[in-house]
Amino acid sequence: MQPIDLNKRIHILDYLRGFALLGIILVNIPTLLRIELPQTSINIAYSNILTLFVEGKFFSIFSFLFGLGFYIFLTRAKAKDEKAFLFFIRRIAILFLIGIVHMYFQPGEALTIYAIFGLVALPFYKVRKEINLALGLTLLGITAYLGLKIAMPFPLILLGLAAGQYRIFEEIEDNRKKITIFTIAMFGVSLVGWLYQWQYAPHAYLPLDNLSDEQLTNHIEKVTMFPLIGMQISPFVSAFYIGTLVIILQHPLLQILLSPLKAYGRLALTNYLGQTALILLIGNALDLISNIDLISSLWICVGIYILQLLFSKLWLVFFRFGPIEWLWRMGTYWNVPPLLKMKSEDSN
Repeated sequence: MQPIDLNKRIHILDYLRGFALLGIILVNIPTLLRIELPQTSINIAYSNILTLFVEGKFFSIFSFLFGLGFYIFLTRAKAKDEKAFLFFIRRIAILFLIGIVHMYFQPGEALTIYAIFGLVALPFYKVRKEINLALGLTLLGITAYLGLKIAMPFPLILLGLAAGQYRIFEEIEDNRKKITIFTIAMFGVSLVGWLYQWQYAPHAYLPLDNLSDEQLTNHIEKVTMFPLIGMQISPFVSAFYIGTLVIILQHPLLQILLSPLKAYGRLALTNYLGQTALILLIGNALDLISNIDLISSLWICVGIYILQLLFSKLWLVFFRFGPIEWLWRMGTYWNVPPLLKMKSEDSN
């Protein structure tokens, strides 16, 4: 394995984490607020948009980034002659415990899954990158085709690990042409997938009692196939999203314009848990649980975006880590890392 810069933060990963958080809340909020199945045309249309472009896609990005972060953490710890595997196991154990608590409030939470699969993937850190890549692609193909969302994080973690081994995100400028070609190819596959998936999109609420046997069979097929196809094409769409963001972030002006997203991603764990807390707080305070439709939940998400983006940007002016990230780091290393920034440190 080639050595990596021990101190240089790979900022593009923060942008990607922030981007992933934008989509995850859109998928989680219906469960948290117990929103009924869409019945009006606008709610059905919005539900279709989520299934086409969001469901499974941002979760996949986060899983991939977890694997990549796992590789970077271990590699830097080993390079510093630290107890890398011990620290990683502590880190995973803390994440699992956080996930268990979070599961009480958000049954669909992902931290426990990441912790379990992260531990399973630990031996693959020493496996050749070609094997990790091939195994990750094979398992991802199988799990995506079968629509096994709960199993998809493991191959995605392996692919994130392989991406770290190949140093893709540390040598973007050298591979810019390849990344562009890859992104165009992923867009092509995604577009074909979206067009095929759209054939099964439900466009109206159908009272089941009034349907003939043929209509009922057709409706069940659409309801089943529409999300399944979305899950099957999610790896291609996620890859397209990642490639697109990587390409546009090569422009300094866009880096500046999207800098709130970077701050959002640096506090990814804090903001992920914060999304659940804010949704439940707003839902209970305004009596919205089971009393809100799907499209209205979008505006709650927008409000949370604004609040968390501003909070993240402001927090990092004064502090080195997010509050939950700081506690996570403390438990990993069994010391108290300095939280306040020194005057000499970059505010970003």
